[in-house]
Amino acid sequence: MLFRVHPGDVHNATVAVPGDKSISHRALMLGSIADGESRISGFLNGEDCLATLEAMSAMGVRIDRPDDTTVVVHGVGMRGLEAPAADLDMGNSGTAMRLMAGLLAGQAFSATLVGDASLTSRPMGRIIKPLGDMGAEIHSDEGRPPLTIRGTGKLRGIHYDMPIASAQVKSAVLLAGLYATGDTSVTEPAVTRDHTERMLESMGVDIGREGGRLTVRAQQRLRGCNIQVPGDLSSAAFVVLAALLAKDADVLIETVGVNPTRTGVIDILRAMGADISLENPRMFAAEPVADLRVRSSTLHGCDVDPGLVSLAIDEFPVLFVAAGAASGVTRFSGIGELRVKESDRIAAMAAGLQSLGISVEESPDGAVVSGGEFSGGEVESLGDHRIAMALAVAGSVATGPVVVLDVAAVDTSFPGFAALMGSAGLNIEVRE
Repeated sequence: MLFRVHPGDVHNATVAVPGDKSISHRALMLGSIADGESRISGFLNGEDCLATLEAMSAMGVRIDRPDDTTVVVHGVGMRGLEAPAADLDMGNSGTAMRLMAGLLAGQAFSATLVGDASLTSRPMGRIIKPLGDMGAEIHSDEGRPPLTIRGTGKLRGIHYDMPIASAQVKSAVLLAGLYATGDTSVTEPAVTRDHTERMLESMGVDIGREGGRLTVRAQQRLRGCNIQVPGDLSSAAFVVLAALLAKDADVLIETVGVNPTRTGVIDILRAMGADISLENPRMFAAEPVADLRVRSSTLHGCDVDPGLVSLAIDEFPVLFVAAGAASGVTRFSGIGELRVKESDRIAAMAAGLQSLGISVEESPDGAVVSGGEFSGGEVESLGDHRIAMALAVAGSVATGPVVVLDVAAVDTSFPGFAALMGSAGLNIEVRE
């Protein structure tokens, strides 16, 4: 599957993006081990989250779907999961695999986690180490999936100083800590998204906070609750980018999650001159939400603050395209983590922008992008959903048509991407 994007312009529009992927994954997992029913509205009906739903169902959790974006999870309690009859397929999702490993580490049965070719290439040693320290027995292919977790039902609490900032690792350890004897704590080297902690607290779990250290007491129980999933800021970022690059657009993106551990992309774009405002701020239970108003802007290059990297880790494909369209030079540093995402995102974005006439110089943990004019051309997404969508938006302001190859993975996080962007004025054809 490919996108063929013709130059076009975003017009004034009001849109809503699909539900937050990170929150949807967590709502399914935590709702499953809670006591009682959890009703999830705004659920992301994308392939990644559906893989998590199927995995929880395979472990004996009854899950009803009144409609595509509403899910009712009938929790089985902390000790109610059952051994699955087959491997649990996490599809393309590193979040699902790492969090599921933490959840499975505390069970009294064994299970194997598998994924697609992209996920199978991603490093899992970062969770194998702390979970092993807790007493979990995890077998892997030299630190990569498949992961077989041999449950003993006997974990011990630890204190873990994370060498790399990662919400997935933090969440995996905290979930395992729910099943451990003794408290479990994690210290982060930098702030990462905190959806797990917020949702655990909304379900009645006590989380201790002291500086950068989070502590969960063992043997706590979760209570089912209603969870309203906001629009995904990572998906909204593509709409934001398209509006900023347009000639004269005023776009409102409704009901987007603006958790402060996720808004680095807004801060970085504003530093580049973007006109982005947050309107109608409110709360969906523990999660802050707002409508994003974006107006076309003249962007300029800047030195991106490395301190914002962990707050914008999934949005760097968007920021690379913004840098390519900006005047002057943009320097990214401290982004080495992008090399072990669904693709090597530094290399993939450098190659994509270079194919469209933009100068990019790579370094091991960064890049220097010299702004210019996008030409038409053919670009590889490497099967990475965020690369595909970012380069598609670049095509909207190119001098000729842009073909983005291998875009099927877009449905993992943003089903309906081409149609939604088309409603705002982009000319994106989807072809087999």
